[in-house]
Amino acid sequence: MTSVVVLDYGTGNVHSAAKALEQAGADVTLTSDRKQALAADGLVVPGVGAFSAVMRALKDVYGDEIIDRRLAGGRPVLGICVGMQVMFEHGVERGVDTEGLGEWPGTVTQLKAPVLPHMGWNTVEAPEDSVLFRGLADERFYFVHSYAAQEWTLEVEPPFPVPKLTWADHGGKFLAAIENGPLTATQFHPEKSGEAGIRLLANWLESLRH
Repeated sequence: MTSVVVLDYGTGNVHSAAKALEQAGADVTLTSDRKQALAADGLVVPGVGAFSAVMRALKDVYGDEIIDRRLAGGRPVLGICVGMQVMFEHGVERGVDTEGLGEWPGTVTQLKAPVLPHMGWNTVEAPEDSVLFRGLADERFYFVHSYAAQEWTLEVEPPFPVPKLTWADHGGKFLAAIENGPLTATQFHPEKSGEAGIRLLANWLESLRH
């Protein structure tokens, strides 16, 4: 069975994420232990709340170092919601610019929508060759957020594979999911997205076995 650590750093839907991963077929450990987080087949970084608070909490358990070390070794990481947002260079919330993990270039900013937060079910536009969304065309996923990455600026040269970008719309386009080598992330909550979310997590687990 595929081993997954859900990084327990005091924020995020850690228990619901762990339960959903178990339903998807993973052997799940909820911990902030560095050794276990580095050794697992996959690491999941959930996140709920403000960008700055999530970054502080991550650094308190050396989560930034754990994530960077895993990715440097090509070891899979999945970020969820604010756990996706902090992978970018910066997050700007209420005028406060917070430095992110910098795994991707760009800044997370407030959505340009008349109603915030963007809360509820929404469709996504996934590329045909997406591994994450295999068999999930036309499914809806559950979002709760007011901020997102709204552009993609990373230029990838061969032999590195081109990142697979999935978009959604709420007052304008924003990134709903990214598949970029060992680093995968979703702005929506798979653990709150019913059967579609479980199947998406199962697709991610399947990718770890290859």
